[in-house]
Amino acid sequence: MKYSEAKLGRVFILRLEHGDRLPDIIEKFATEQKIRSAIVHFLGGADTGSKVVVGPEDGKAAIPRPVVAGLPGTSEAVGMGTIFINEEGKPTLHLHSAFGRGTDTVTGCTREGVIIWHIGEALILELINTNAKRKIDHGTSFELLDV
Repeated sequence: MKYSEAKLGRVFILRLEHGDRLPDIIEKFATEQKIRSAIVHFLGGADTGSKVVVGPEDGKAAIPRPVVAGLPGTSEAVGMGTIFINEEGKPTLHLHSAFGRGTDTVTGCTREGVIIWHIGEALILELINTNAKRKIDHGTSFELLDV
């Protein structure tokens, strides 16, 4: 385990709108507000056509290929994630969410594109005084947190 200490900075409350797309809308906001690192809480609705990464195709492969799944229709959503800048200084969102419709649930990473359905709320808690950032791990091609 490696760690870095941080302090809380600004707190932002976002009302996402119908048709907004995760992660794009959060990363755009972070860029505009010059957020380098943060905790993100998300809840609301996800529209049909949204896609999430639900795991690696083969968990033992040297460079895992992602498995992408579409949601089973308009769904309820709740998620937790982080924002850290990458090696180019761009704020990148890593948000995992659970999506439910009826008795079906899909859980995954939102990086493939989740479209907001009417209701979307995000709470962004900025983290300051840290040098944590995302760096490419050449063994897996993942953008991993470096602290």
